[in-house]
Amino acid sequence: MRTPGVGCRTFLGLLKTHTPAQLFAESASALSALGLKSDIIHVIKNPDWTMIDYDLSWLEQKNNLVITFNDANYPLQLKEIADPPPILFVRGNPDLLALPQIAIVGSRNPSSLGEETAFNFAKTLSRHGFIITSGLALGIDAASHRGALNAQGLTIAVAGTGLDRVYPARHKDLATEIVNTGAMISEFPPGTSAKANHFPRRNRIISGLCQGLLVVEAAKQSGSLITARMALEQNREVFAIPGSIHNPLARGCNALIRNGAKLVETTQDILEELNQYYSQDEKLLSFTMESTLDQEQETLLNHVMFSPTSIDTLVENTGESVEVISSMLLILELQGYLEATAGGCYMRVK
Repeated sequence: MRTPGVGCRTFLGLLKTHTPAQLFAESASALSALGLKSDIIHVIKNPDWTMIDYDLSWLEQKNNLVITFNDANYPLQLKEIADPPPILFVRGNPDLLALPQIAIVGSRNPSSLGEETAFNFAKTLSRHGFIITSGLALGIDAASHRGALNAQGLTIAVAGTGLDRVYPARHKDLATEIVNTGAMISEFPPGTSAKANHFPRRNRIISGLCQGLLVVEAAKQSGSLITARMALEQNREVFAIPGSIHNPLARGCNALIRNGAKLVETTQDILEELNQYYSQDEKLLSFTMESTLDQEQETLLNHVMFSPTSIDTLVENTGESVEVISSMLLILELQGYLEATAGGCYMRVK
């Protein structure tokens, strides 16, 4: 990751034939035979340990971790996109990445009505059990994160910087609140500052993680439309809230609808499209420390052994989908009924 000139495609291509340890053990001639240029080979043979030590120091801090492409908990949804990030830096709870998500994006300078709409949609969708994913930007992004938090739900912020900093800086408190209950993620290593070309890269992760993407307000030349285009390319559902033909912040959404996005007036319009992912009751899925379990949770718990049990085994034994199983496992783990073990397995503890 710290080698200049090694992008996602090169990184992932190398992982198909080598583990990182094997790669660093190769001779310069063998690395050249893999198609690597001389300047890249020089850095691989002479790493910048100062930067790597900085990364390791960041990882020693509480709630900080890295998920690599071949880790069991790397989100499968993200692996489907054309250029998935080989490494994800995470602050907070990495288990959320595997749960059903709705991304909400829009203008950095929304109308008061647009901001309120994003907040309320996020709040209601969160109550149906969706993780709300966005980019921590001003405007619609921030309103979406806050709507999820207001419902005592969970939210993921995808950053365009290293996670040792917050951009924009005024969202430092919001970022802290997100990390305390949800997660912040980035493909950029610690120390990376905000740059214009980072945000389209961030946007492909936002759309790649979600089952559906909602655009609330967007001008005709909006970065949110780039995210929507990426979502369509990744075969995600795209939703847009229409607006007046006289409102410049509605033109992007109206254009999306004209090009095939689903027109959304209520959260029910989204839930109808994503009904296999959400809780039918408009109640927040229990991410609190409640002691009572519903019948489905009890049934699943009875299939988890007091020895490591894989998700594949639980899917086979219960007939439920991976998404449903993962959601219930997180609830059971938070309530202290089971623990995650190595290899992506779970073990019952009470």
